[in-house]
Amino acid sequence: MLWDFLILGDLGDDKTIIIQGAMKTTISLAQMNIKQGDVKANFSSVLTSIAEAAASDSELLLLPELWSSGYDLANRSKYHRKNQHILPELLKAAQKHRLWIGGSWIEEDHGDFFNTFVLINSRGEIACKYSKVHLFGLMDEPQWFKGGRSMQVADFPWGKMGMAICYDLRFPELFRSYGLEGIPATILVAQWPARRINHWETLLKARAIENQMYMIAVNSVGQIGGEIFGGKSMVINPWGETLVEGSTEYPSLLTTEINLDEVQGIRQSMPVFKDRRPEVYDKYQPQ
Repeated sequence: MLWDFLILGDLGDDKTIIIQGAMKTTISLAQMNIKQGDVKANFSSVLTSIAEAAASDSELLLLPELWSSGYDLANRSKYHRKNQHILPELLKAAQKHRLWIGGSWIEEDHGDFFNTFVLINSRGEIACKYSKVHLFGLMDEPQWFKGGRSMQVADFPWGKMGMAICYDLRFPELFRSYGLEGIPATILVAQWPARRINHWETLLKARAIENQMYMIAVNSVGQIGGEIFGGKSMVINPWGETLVEGSTEYPSLLTTEINLDEVQGIRQSMPVFKDRRPEVYDKYQPQ
């Protein structure tokens, strides 16, 4: 985390200065070619990404949706057990490299299975979890998973960020709720197909612009069964400008710096939330 300092007042006889701090952070996105069912190979790839992200002075590394197993949902119980087996090593790697790490995998809770975004802090502790709220019927998620029942905001040293997974991107209410809470960014992990990758790019920019927030999104590449995943992991700023973008075909580690303090100024200069008319929306009754 970096600090920039700006002197807002000049030095008087009392030598008083007014300082404003601007907090920045560096984020890496691990655009992976996930090997379906091969937790060992996927975890090995993640360990390499962790070391590379740390060498780039990143403070947060994001991994794709279901990064450890891919969409082999019929064997979800097996992957839950394997995920819990590698968790201690993942926690240790986060602590060793002083790196926050987040991505979704399969978790079981009281007999129910969830697609859960697990966020680990730089001390090697689980900071928070978000279970995917909107389940994707075209990939049979409702058959195998229970949907999450709440939003989740991650509290980082550099600021707060909402959490989301893949298909959530098509539901603007989630991101508007984060925006109305003053959250300046959302982190999103996905396995988004190449055949709808234009939707991915358009929706990420729309969510950034309409909510005046950073959208930080990681996707996978490669083919699993008959599905090709489309990459284009990206970070979009609140003006809808792309700060970094991955290819549509190749795995890579993408790194960029963001400044969450910019969001407040943008929201003040164009106060769209202030001009909302919820009393009108709530009263609408279809004829």
